[in-house]
Amino acid sequence: MTMTLEELTTWTGLSVLDHLERSARIPVIDGLQAQGDLIVVPMPIADVTVWDRAGWRPVPPEGVELLRGAAGGNPHTLVAEPGRARWTADVRDALGLAIGVFTATAPVYLLHPEHGGSGCAPGTYVVRRQREHEGHRSRLVAD
Repeated sequence: MTMTLEELTTWTGLSVLDHLERSARIPVIDGLQAQGDLIVVPMPIADVTVWDRAGWRPVPPEGVELLRGAAGGNPHTLVAEPGRARWTADVRDALGLAIGVFTATAPVYLLHPEHGGSGCAPGTYVVRRQREHEGHRSRLVAD
């Protein structure tokens, strides 16, 4: 079952900007997806390792703020139904881009005030910063 942006913001108490269409259905997918300066990568295709003694935390009702935009901007928040997802930042990533890993037994959502929502199907995912390339230089995407 998919959820609308209005249902998601009502359920979480988090807000989005007025220009977003509240009646839009949020797709739930099991592949790569990007939201501003974040990218969500299914664990099987990510070169990231979770520490053996990782501190897994349940995703609380108010969600987990994964990343705040440049200069204290808007947050990317991971939200899930109680008991359906857990999160850890205890990861090894050779690229240094991983923020953490979450695993979910039901759809979970990323919510951002400017970008709206995106949904992840049950599974395990790595959340990374995005990097952009210009010529021979690369830099983190600033949202």
